[in-house]
Amino acid sequence: MSSDAEIRWVPVREVGEVRMGKQLSPSSREAAGQHPYLRVANVYEGRIDLSDVKTMGFSSTEREVYGLRPGDILLNEGQESLRMVGRSAIYTGEPGAFCFQNTLIRFRPGGEVLPEYAQAVFVRWRAQGVFASVAEKTSISHLGGNRFGSLLFPLRPLPEQRRIVEVIDAVAAQERAIEVSIAKHGATRQAVIGQLLGSVEQEIPLVEGLAALEVGVASAGPEAVPDAGEWGVIRLGSVTGGTFDPTQVKRLPDGIAPRPECEIQEGDVLMVRVNGSVDLVGSVCVAEKVPPRLMLSDLVFRLTPKADVFVGRYLSEVLATPIVRLRIVSRFRGTSGQFQLPQSELRNLPVPFPELDAQSEICQVLDGFDAVLARERAELVKIGQLKQGLMDELLAGDGVTVRL
Repeated sequence: MSSDAEIRWVPVREVGEVRMGKQLSPSSREAAGQHPYLRVANVYEGRIDLSDVKTMGFSSTEREVYGLRPGDILLNEGQESLRMVGRSAIYTGEPGAFCFQNTLIRFRPGGEVLPEYAQAVFVRWRAQGVFASVAEKTSISHLGGNRFGSLLFPLRPLPEQRRIVEVIDAVAAQERAIEVSIAKHGATRQAVIGQLLGSVEQEIPLVEGLAALEVGVASAGPEAVPDAGEWGVIRLGSVTGGTFDPTQVKRLPDGIAPRPECEIQEGDVLMVRVNGSVDLVGSVCVAEKVPPRLMLSDLVFRLTPKADVFVGRYLSEVLATPIVRLRIVSRFRGTSGQFQLPQSELRNLPVPFPELDAQSEICQVLDGFDAVLARERAELVKIGQLKQGLMDELLAGDGVTVRL
């Protein structure tokens, strides 16, 4: 590695082109020359998602200006969440296949900078809060092309940049291998539960297996987390990850009295009943490791199974299977702004009903998969921490030697 003296700190705009994308307008949606463009929703850390790409009008000149080339780096210019400002990925597609909107900043590296090295620097900057510290903070936080272009970039000799990229890529390859294994085990788990339920001939309306179907009495209040001993209300994030997250809690809104009967209990089956995203309504999990004085939100159902009909874990799993999920989605009401699952529709939902012993056996099979997945996810966390530590070490400019 080079010494600190060999690192030149140069404004970003001097080591590459910094450009904001084209602004979307009502007229551009109908204009001639419709062409696909990328926006914030397409750019994640380290990857570009092309599953939902919009189009707007671009003239031939604008396609030259805003067209993307392999090696271009796209950064989120504006985000509701300050910590997401500056999230970046390298474009690897065909030249000119996509343009980009002004919710993104394009950095096109010059000859002295490797795209992979520059993106590693930007990932570290976001993790360190560099982008958050310079962003304009309104209802939407904006990085701004000028502010981004003025940041001082650690320009190292190209051979050193290559060595840094090689080390980071080696660890990233391990990370990707574990991610592939997790996806494979997850898909196998899904297939197995489908096979197990495929042999179940009997179905019953959900209501026949429930002792109670309840809704909470208060939505979450201020952002603040309740103090020890205070009542709190779960946020939707407690439910939507597939497993119960007891940290996703807010204070009870002012003027709302605690309702002990709405306190969440260990083993409760919880389901999101209303949300602006169709993908989140119907999300389900079993409450585990529940802290005291945590109250049910009015955005969430609590399903209490009859002990002689449903095993709670089985009920949560079967409600998340694709075939039952399709039935749930077909019962949604509302518009694109707000979807909800009426209580009456949920009560009449047909659910596969094996004997209790068979339900327990299904849960035991799934426990085996979950143990493997838990180990792999823990390993993924360790690899991620290792990669972050390496990036901090290699990009700190502290004269650390890279050993390949």
